[in-house]
Amino acid sequence: MSSLIGSTRHSLAVISLGTAAVVALTACTSSRTAGGGTAEKALTIGTTDQVTGLDPAGSWDAGSGTIESEVYATLLSARNGSSDVSLDLASAIALTDPTTWTVTLKPGLKFANGHELTSSDVKFSFDRQLAIADKNGPSSLLHNLGSVAAPDPATVVFTLKSANDTLFPQVLSTAAGYLVDEQVFPADKVLDDAAVVAAKPWSGPYAIGSYDRNSLVSFTANTAYQGQLGTPKTKNVQLKYYTDAGNLKLDVQQGTIDVVYRTLPITDLQDLSTKQGIEVHTGSGNGIRFIVFNLKTQPYGSATQQADQSKALAVRQAVADSIDRAQLASQVYKKTFQPLYSSVPDGITGATPSLKSLYGDKQGGPDKAAAAQRLSAAGVSTPVTLNLQYNPDHYGSSSADEYALVKTQLEATGLFKVNLQSTAWAQYGKERVADQYPLYQLGWYADYLDADNYLSSFYAENNWVNNGYTDPAVRAVIKQEETETDAAKRTALIQQAQDATAAALPLLPLLQGSTAIVTRSGIEGVPAKLTSAYQFRWAELVKK
Repeated sequence: MSSLIGSTRHSLAVISLGTAAVVALTACTSSRTAGGGTAEKALTIGTTDQVTGLDPAGSWDAGSGTIESEVYATLLSARNGSSDVSLDLASAIALTDPTTWTVTLKPGLKFANGHELTSSDVKFSFDRQLAIADKNGPSSLLHNLGSVAAPDPATVVFTLKSANDTLFPQVLSTAAGYLVDEQVFPADKVLDDAAVVAAKPWSGPYAIGSYDRNSLVSFTANTAYQGQLGTPKTKNVQLKYYTDAGNLKLDVQQGTIDVVYRTLPITDLQDLSTKQGIEVHTGSGNGIRFIVFNLKTQPYGSATQQADQSKALAVRQAVADSIDRAQLASQVYKKTFQPLYSSVPDGITGATPSLKSLYGDKQGGPDKAAAAQRLSAAGVSTPVTLNLQYNPDHYGSSSADEYALVKTQLEATGLFKVNLQSTAWAQYGKERVADQYPLYQLGWYADYLDADNYLSSFYAENNWVNNGYTDPAVRAVIKQEETETDAAKRTALIQQAQDATAAALPLLPLLQGSTAIVTRSGIEGVPAKLTSAYQFRWAELVKK
């Protein structure tokens, strides 16, 4: 029997990726009551991100995750600023045989509605994720989970399909591991937000008090929570939504917002850094940005009238030859982002810039001649029409500038005609998995800091990207790396998967960036670094 704690496999360097923003501002923490006492004021957080839904089986995005990570607990979790998972609602976890992880729950667990939280709820939560398998949900993280058993109220037994999967404890800490109340949630469909809020099935450090979707949500400390984050230092929190980053910035400057988490443009962050009493910090993160090719509906895709696999590949490769990542990084993101040449970002063990030597000038830059030669050799007539979709709110308002520049770069070659369109996040997720976008923008913030999270989520069976890419050889390599115990051999497998997908190019990595944390005196508990967009938790925030 081997214990999890202290023995997780990965060892990661600090990396500079993704653009999340946390802005903390001076505000009073209390107000005097009529009797002379002190009443705590709510901490107000502002965001431009949007909620897809509150049912963790049907949403897997940072906007929804901001709420879900506060109101749903997991068996294991990572504290702010750490990439190592430790016990949350579990009291113990062990690999009891090569394909079995056994978890013991803490005694006396309850949901905020008073229902007991037992192993039956845990089994239900994981079985439900797999049964619903929502295309915008996190069930693909559970691809190695064979079955879940609850032999007694305090014990959960996870049986895996492949042996020696020491990454599985990391998976238990992700959105796929949120624990829900089996007396509230249906086993086979996603529950709407109003029903979720009314039932109060909260297992995390906070409970939702009032809910006005994508407008204003209020939270209060969940006294039933017994996890490692403990009792929140600030009992009452409000989450206020903005459709315009300019208005959010104005409220930040005026002090009506205490904390901003996602997403202010780089120019706003730079301007705020010049304001007296406001300090902008940049730190670690793990976000990447990329273009997805829908292999069914892209030019010459398998579902088009001109379906031709060779021509479709040539189009993807010619796009890769034409993109100038350095210009995107400097012109749009003022070098707070860096060029990215793999789906696995720099700093993650096993990351290799596989695309750099394959495309453009073979040194990371664009090459019009190389793009033209690929298209000509494949018999592709030019200009090729590309219908390219991006999202204006979820990844920040800078996306408009980013994709306008992508369009300019592609059309400057004379090889492409780009029809650029945008869709708000509320519709974006639904439409992309319905094959409505031939080429489209996505970003990624790791659930756990391991190369596997950037491989299996994009390329494994039933993956989240869901763009029609299937390669049995790549999937076999991913399964191997997930259970390989020799570090050198596993790194080689991770690099092999990157090389193979770089050649096939189902998605085109563009950029990796840095998190931004902006603070003023009066707010404590903001982490010095963010290791995951899903790991910024409010429990440690406090006004002084």
